[in-house]
Amino acid sequence: MNAWLLAAIGLLPPLIAALVACGRGGTSGRMVAIQFAYSLAVFVLVLLEFAFEQASSLGLALALALLGLPGMLVLVLFRERWL
Repeated sequence: MNAWLLAAIGLLPPLIAALVACGRGGTSGRMVAIQFAYSLAVFVLVLLEFAFEQASSLGLALALALLGLPGMLVLVLFRERWL
């Protein structure tokens, strides 16, 4: 076990807490928790890429980082207009 894998394992409890927060609380709190979970998921994927030395997961982390914020903005716009 190297330091990168230990760091990725260390980020799992906050990620689980963020995912639990996605299902509780008010709507604005849920959306903040989803965005926080996006950020933590990107960090975990980058750390796993360094731990296992596979470049494919870095592309997945990059795609999640680039599509996370616009996806959340579309979700907020949908909720504001039609719900």
